[in-house]
Amino acid sequence: MSAVNAGLLDDRLATFPKWDNKPAVQPANGDLEYPDWLAGSWTMTSTLVELAAPLAPDVVTPGFDSNQQYLNQPIACKVRFVPSSHLSIKREFLSLLPLKGLIKDPVVSDRAFNGLNLAKAYLGDSVLAVTVDPRSPNRQMTLLQGGRQLISVITARAIETPAPDRFLTTELFQQVFRGVPNPYLNQVETTTAYQHLAAQDASTEKPTITADQVTAIYLSPQDPEYFKAVDRPVALYRYRLEFTREEGNQF
Repeated sequence: MSAVNAGLLDDRLATFPKWDNKPAVQPANGDLEYPDWLAGSWTMTSTLVELAAPLAPDVVTPGFDSNQQYLNQPIACKVRFVPSSHLSIKREFLSLLPLKGLIKDPVVSDRAFNGLNLAKAYLGDSVLAVTVDPRSPNRQMTLLQGGRQLISVITARAIETPAPDRFLTTELFQQVFRGVPNPYLNQVETTTAYQHLAAQDASTEKPTITADQVTAIYLSPQDPEYFKAVDRPVALYRYRLEFTREEGNQF
């Protein structure tokens, strides 16, 4: 796991929402590796705390207005981060595996599990399944009712580890929404700063990890409005994430 120059992602988050370009990234090879303290099963509470359309009213991405309903509304779901070797194990057996001694492998997101739970938390039963390409952890498909598909392909990323208890990452991915009269294509950035908090009393329900996360939407070159934006985001969403460890089985 390699890191970019320390401070670039921190600085980017500090200048929100004045983003005029995309982050400095490298091609995405393999999966995103997380610190060991993210390993395990969590209840993640995501709260949209701020949103912006920097180029409005000239350019507003579809869905921006409807997403305002989520402002300051906590959304909770189950997520997990596992040693990479666990993803080749049948998922019904994951809960039987102890965490201790198994963190020799890189810790990665269980993208199918996490993606499905988060999508269902926001969209309910309209989400039918989330699958990850077995040949590439960077290609994911979300299947929706009515034969609609959202295909996401991570193309580039960067990370920073400024301290043992802090981890920052950004990923850029292409999104294609199929199964509608006019298939929609754009590019998305997700930049996240994770903070590992001091150990909490096991009897409390305080989060062990918090995160500051921004999702930015960019127009694709195929979009007729592209040259009004180029590398400037057309929509920005800032979230506060809180992770509370699940009791019992780690997975």
